[in-house]
Amino acid sequence: MGKQASEVVAICADTVQIQYVAYSKLTLSPLNVRKKAPTGVEALAATIAEKGLMQNLVAHEMKGRTQEVRLGVCAGQRRLAALDLLFAQGRIGNEYQVPVLILTEGEALAASLIENREREAMHIADECVAFRLLAEEGRSVAHIATLFAVAELAVRRALKIANLAPALLDMLREDRLDYEQAKSLVLADDHATQERIWNDAVNAWQRRPGELRAAITHEEIDARTSALAQFVGIDAYEAAGGRVRRDLFSDDEDAGYIEDAPLLHRLASERLIELSQKVAAEGWAWVEIRTRYEPTEVMRHGRIASTTRKPTKKEKAELAELSATRDAAQAELDAYYDDDGEPDEARQELLEAAANAATYAVDQYAERLETFDAEDIKQAGAYVYLDDDGRVCIERGLVRRETTLGVTRSTASYSGSEKAGEMRAPKERPLHGEKLCKRLTAHRTAAVQVELALQPGVALAVLMQRMIPVVFDDLYTRTHIDHAVQINVHSMRNALVSSADDMAESVAWKELEAERTKWAQMLPRPADELLPWLLQQDTDVMSNLFAFCVAATVDGICVADCPHPVNEVANTLAVDFTRYWKPTRVGYFEHVSKDRILAVVGQSISQQAAGELRGMKKGDAAAAAERRMSDSGWLPEVLSNRAVPERMTYGWGEDDEGDDDAKAASNEASDAQPEYGEEEVGTD
Repeated sequence: MGKQASEVVAICADTVQIQYVAYSKLTLSPLNVRKKAPTGVEALAATIAEKGLMQNLVAHEMKGRTQEVRLGVCAGQRRLAALDLLFAQGRIGNEYQVPVLILTEGEALAASLIENREREAMHIADECVAFRLLAEEGRSVAHIATLFAVAELAVRRALKIANLAPALLDMLREDRLDYEQAKSLVLADDHATQERIWNDAVNAWQRRPGELRAAITHEEIDARTSALAQFVGIDAYEAAGGRVRRDLFSDDEDAGYIEDAPLLHRLASERLIELSQKVAAEGWAWVEIRTRYEPTEVMRHGRIASTTRKPTKKEKAELAELSATRDAAQAELDAYYDDDGEPDEARQELLEAAANAATYAVDQYAERLETFDAEDIKQAGAYVYLDDDGRVCIERGLVRRETTLGVTRSTASYSGSEKAGEMRAPKERPLHGEKLCKRLTAHRTAAVQVELALQPGVALAVLMQRMIPVVFDDLYTRTHIDHAVQINVHSMRNALVSSADDMAESVAWKELEAERTKWAQMLPRPADELLPWLLQQDTDVMSNLFAFCVAATVDGICVADCPHPVNEVANTLAVDFTRYWKPTRVGYFEHVSKDRILAVVGQSISQQAAGELRGMKKGDAAAAAERRMSDSGWLPEVLSNRAVPERMTYGWGEDDEGDDDAKAASNEASDAQPEYGEEEVGTD
């Protein structure tokens, strides 16, 4: 054996020695890591016949059905095959003496792997399986890495490849599946998924590594490119119970795929809400969060004027330093672009990241110098959002155009009653009837309840928003209280079910009921024990129970598609309604016209798909629409409308007694507010 093999044998066994044994006692060991048939056996047999066996075999004891002990050869497969050929040719007999090094099974496995690595290059499949067998014997990754002088990462990668489904591993061994494809397939841990993905890829392009990887992770988020993942951080996501599908074959230590997208969105939203509260403290009329930048949404707003104050001497020096860093980073990136040498993608990514970070730092610092008039701030708002690199950005000084237009309309409408009547447009038939609006807004309410129950701080704020104008009525005498979400001590549980007969099958309802069951099991049954029990609970239990109770009383059911107070809560929580509602036959398509079904499918899928439904009966078209649309992420206007009612005022002081026009305008605006709920809900 070679030097390395000798050293390993010395590690594996305290005393080893070569013995001469009869050829008839030798057989091939199942522990031999090389599974491919040996080559060049005839030439080797001729050499052994002429000069004898010059290198010993390595074997371990094997007990069969008889009491006779045989020796399984685990290193020296080609030499044993050559001896078998000589025996078949009658050139050696059963008693031919063969030098053999006898080890234990575990030691034999290590020796087989080392010898095969030192001599003819092993197939990657055989090497990976050998590492797995060593690990199954109890050898640690560190031990295997030390034994073979390789990095621990190389061992972990080999063990990952060894987890291929047996059929795929055979294909890898036979070179019908290459190593890059294997690296993609082992992103899935279970063999059934690996085989399904491979067998479903019937075309050559579908078997490209990138396509295989996409097929496995199509519903997951790439942690390397996701702005949300970079903002939240992999560690924070995993600490919250999230699972990451790790990519061991990437050099990026954060490489992997986020499996729980809703959890990632929730964590990001929670952090953005915290940041938005600091922005709101500046005095803005409203602050909203977005997990991604929507240019068209921002463009729909007006802006208040701002001024740039002169920096202090210290700020000027800090800004100059940041600007110099930005210019240097950009110059280095430009020099790379101008270089005609070989492309270096890794270096390019680093340079681009450095330039972007330096530019962001300058922009953020410059924002400190922008100031707004205090009165203007009270009329405007801000967006807190993430850019493509997961960095927090703030757009201040935005004015909602509908607010400005609303003031203009009010002024024009009351210039004369007859003229106003002439200008009034005929009432249009609503897109969704009252019954369907109640169904959809019941699902909206359930979704808001689920996410509000997870946010005790927001739940407290929502309740206080409703209570404070009542308690401090002298401060809020001009406030129309219906701009706040309706919260009464009435459970909305029965109302949700009665408004939507498909509620019981929804994700939100199942989560609410699971949470309700959990608390019901904890609460004391006798009512007179409730207060003492509550006083004994810790803060965590009290805050979470409080959040659930507040959420369960939120009433967002409405008979019309219009701005609704519950949307303010939904926007604050950044509720993704596509997680809780899907367009189904029972939930939507049965309740709208066939023309509406065709319009929705044509808009969301394709006109060709809509054309396929045109010749069907209404029921069949509704069922076909569900099959095409259930995973489309489409929402009806009732659910995609996130508008909140305009803040109205009522009541007049002594100074307002003569302002009849203003009174009339305010009264009509108040009368125009939709009725959010039709029936009183009894306590559950």
